[in-house]
Amino acid sequence: MSKMMKEILEQPLALKRTLAAERDHARAFADFARKQNFRLIVLVARGTSDNAALFGRYLLELTTGIPVSMCSPSVHTLYHARLDLRQALVVGISQSGEGTDINLVLKSAKRTGAYTLGITNEARSTMAGLVDEVFLVHAGRQRSVAATKTYTGQLLLLYLLASSLSSQIVLGDVSEIPHRVEQVLKLGPEIKAVVERYRYMRRCVVVGRGINMANAYELSLKLMETCYVVAERFSSADFLHGPIAMIEPDFPALVFMPPGKTFQELLKLTAHLHALKAETLVFSSPDARIPGAGRVIRIPDPVPELYTPIPYIVPGQLFAASLAEVKGLNPDKPRELHIVTQTI
Repeated sequence: MSKMMKEILEQPLALKRTLAAERDHARAFADFARKQNFRLIVLVARGTSDNAALFGRYLLELTTGIPVSMCSPSVHTLYHARLDLRQALVVGISQSGEGTDINLVLKSAKRTGAYTLGITNEARSTMAGLVDEVFLVHAGRQRSVAATKTYTGQLLLLYLLASSLSSQIVLGDVSEIPHRVEQVLKLGPEIKAVVERYRYMRRCVVVGRGINMANAYELSLKLMETCYVVAERFSSADFLHGPIAMIEPDFPALVFMPPGKTFQELLKLTAHLHALKAETLVFSSPDARIPGAGRVIRIPDPVPELYTPIPYIVPGQLFAASLAEVKGLNPDKPRELHIVTQTI
């Protein structure tokens, strides 16, 4: 079994540890945040952590009403712009805590008046030592180059951060997520059987929208780095503004379609893809009726839309790890990649 697959299977325990260690921290931070009256949140990350940040942008704007910006690190590291970040909460997200450009942004943000917060898996990292506040993912050491348990741990901590800033996130609902992941992992044999059909896949699109758009980006990244598939990722809205023109018979399209605000639009898109004779694989709920889907991976138990991203990415992780295996590739040694990547 690959290290990647082992870490996918470790996620329920990693999520439980993270909740147990950081739940009270989130409650304490809520008292502090009320006094600070943050007017802006800035998220800074790279790679898989950047996909977690994209989720965080949706989650935090939906639940807090505070505008959220995705930082462009080069504004700080190459152009040395001086931004007014008073009353801003700047959140760095990094599995290792050693991303050079991320840490340079955090240092710059502190100098210009921001309160800085780090989300990392490494308590002794550079990031943990330089931020004003650190929330730790308690996933244990990451041995796989392809991040899985640290990605879901980051998403979990973003729920806790949102709970500190808004009453819309219910900690009781967040606490159910590890159990939901345990149930999703039982889909492993089904997904492994489905993957055989995609053994020779060289290109695909991955589509989502809203709070699950980050998962489209994350699954796309996993397919590129572990399976060498050219996987383009899109919001379903953007997909209709041009990229749909590349769809032809048997073109693979993977679609995240949870219940909620985005379901009807994605249902129409799937029907459109079916009419174009695309090869569709949909991740959806147990009772969803999707007549246009070629295949459906059904996530056990209905999940409220706000809490779908973690349970919904896990079958995507299983899909990528299993596809690498049937392709005869080692997902633990992707070409040209390392666990820590440093850029400026």
